[in-house]
Amino acid sequence: MAGRGHQITVLTGIPNYPSGKIFPGYGFTRQKEQNYKGVKVVRVPLIPRGKGGSIRMALNYFSFAFIASLLGPIKCRDVYDAIFVYEPSPITVGFPAIIMKKMKSAPIVFWVQDLWPESLSATGAFRSRSIIKALEMLVRFIYSHCDRILVQSKSFIDAIVQTGVDRSKIEYFPNGAEAIFDSAAECAGAMGHVEFPEGFRVMFAGNIGAAQDFETILSAAELLKKQRDIHWMIVGDGRMLPWVREQVEIRELEKTVHLLGRHPLASMPAFYARADVMLVTLKKEPIFALTIPGKVQSYLACSRPIIAALDGEGARVVEEAGAGLTCPAEDPESLAKTVLKVFNMTSDDREKMALRGRVYFEKNFESRMLLDRLDGWLSEIVGRKQ
Repeated sequence: MAGRGHQITVLTGIPNYPSGKIFPGYGFTRQKEQNYKGVKVVRVPLIPRGKGGSIRMALNYFSFAFIASLLGPIKCRDVYDAIFVYEPSPITVGFPAIIMKKMKSAPIVFWVQDLWPESLSATGAFRSRSIIKALEMLVRFIYSHCDRILVQSKSFIDAIVQTGVDRSKIEYFPNGAEAIFDSAAECAGAMGHVEFPEGFRVMFAGNIGAAQDFETILSAAELLKKQRDIHWMIVGDGRMLPWVREQVEIRELEKTVHLLGRHPLASMPAFYARADVMLVTLKKEPIFALTIPGKVQSYLACSRPIIAALDGEGARVVEEAGAGLTCPAEDPESLAKTVLKVFNMTSDDREKMALRGRVYFEKNFESRMLLDRLDGWLSEIVGRKQ
């Protein structure tokens, strides 16, 4: 958006994800304001998420909401035409936006990446019915103050309408891919020194969390562990990584499951290029069946065939694109069979899936097209205010 001539200010917190610790060079009194490629970035203190337990996560979520609500209007003194909220989680990021709306008389465009409180109960972060009920009221309050709500999946629409939002205020706005993935030519190249085993490589890239269902991945790998030429490459980090590392050892999967660690975003296309097939998984929960995992778009953009071990909307996209094979969530036997099926395909057949995926990406998720759409909505909503 800045590249299109818009003046952008980002109000965010001190970086602490995914390690749960404040990043080196940052602190409660350091580097609160920066300039990133012409974008003004204003940072406020928060309580880091630590090891990701329920209490610490709640403190992390609400500390940012509270402190950004207090300091946001002080630190963001410019005149703003609109407030755009990016909400992967938590929904409490809506609170400072509402305060800014009151102070700046600017409309809110709220981009929903995760449905609350459904995503919290699905991952086991909160189980108390009274807490869930309170969160439902919080969600209704935040949505009621938004002028336009964007959803990353069409399946989110009905759930948001049920909170009392008028259907006419909701628009489908899917994720694209980071710019580095948004060109097939970019999806190769150099990376740091990483040892890749010879053989067929199934690669998972991204957050290693509860939602990603590593129990199924490891169980499928266990079923195929005698197939020594099939290798499971795990690239990323997250709160389940210690458990995954322990399970690899307990199940004696060291020769076929490879934990490659966390790497810079810029090197991800090079990792993808070295995979024979990319893997996306989610747990078997109604909320996750409504979601399109963001990694699907990056896999499509980089022309990689996909195995999708998930239900609902994400599986539909992969099937509709003809970009890979799908199997049910939380079904290790089906995942193992699907991996074997792709393994036994010819490289030409896998390449055809990959190319179909890239064509589908360009038609549905290409960044310029999506930004045109967002630009139009923002202009429309700002025009109404004037």
